Formats: sequence, structure tokens, C-alpha cells
Amino acid sequence: MKRFILPLAALVFFIFESLLANLFAGHVFGSEKIFVPRFILIFIAFLTIYGSRRTGMIYAFFMGLAYDVVYTEILGVYMYALPALAYLISKAMKVLQANLFITIFVTIFSVAVLEFVDYEINFLIHFTKMGFSEFVSVRLWPTLLLNLIFLILFSLPLKAMVEKLKLDEEIE
Repeated sequence: MKRFILPLAALVFFIFESLLANLFAGHVFGSEKIFVPRFILIFIAFLTIYGSRRTGMIYAFFMGLAYDVVYTEILGVYMYALPALAYLISKAMKVLQANLFITIFVTIFSVAVLEFVDYEINFLIHFTKMGFSEFVSVRLWPTLLLNLIFLILFSLPLKAMVEKLKLDEEIE
């Protein structure tokens, strides 16, 4: 039964991200700001930091593929970006301490990198006409704020879940 907890958690994050993306779509709160939840990336970051790099990269690949198939018109962007970010997170955490403050900082930085990659690819293929300064003010800052709030609320339970599953995995 315990082997289903991690895939079920990934599915919950995948669905929860979609629900919140629909909630924050359009003109929310009388503003034209774009809030993009990146809960899958947060889940993968915690899985990579407190679990293992291998598990984080595997989940990143499959969650990225699922994200590309379900939500985007371009296959491969998230399928390659999420595992690359999981790898970079694992390398960064070999140098940095794995305390909660550093984890939150590295995760928010990863969200920013993913947003820049997403913006640049959409800009290069002319899916967006948004200028860089407009992107930063309309999409990047609100996205970072939303994900920081999510991290503050859910980082302790997420850390505890991943560490418990890793501990249970080592015992078996």
C-alpha cells in the first residue's frame, strides 16, 4: 500500500495545480496579473531534495510528459525542463544545506527558471507577444508569490511525507 502513496501524491498535485490554474485564470481579483501554480515542480523539488535524485528525475520526466500532453500545445518542453531542474536541484543541494529555508529558496528559484524557460520558448515560436518587462511584472512576480505562499503552507507536511516514505523505503 505504501508504494502507491507517492504516485497518488503526484496525481493529487497534478490535479490540484490544474484546479488552481483554472481558478486563477482570467481577470482574478480585478487584476490582469497571471498567477501560475507550479505545484508539480514543488513536489519534484522536495522529492529530489529529501528523497533521491533518481526518484525525483523519474517523477519529473513522467509528470513533465503528462503536463505536456494534457496542458500544452508543444510536446517536450516540460518533459525535458522538469528533469533538468530536478538534476540541477540535486547538484545544488550537494553544496547547500538541506534545511527548510534553503529548500524554499532553491524551489522558488527553480520556479523562476521554469517560468523563464516557458516564456522564452513561447516567445521564440511566437505564441506570446508579451515583452520581457511585461512578463516580469504581469506573470513572474505573481507566480512566485503564489508558489511562495503554497510553499510556506505546505513545505513541512510535504517534507515529512517524503522523508517518511524514504525512511520506509530504506527499512524494506
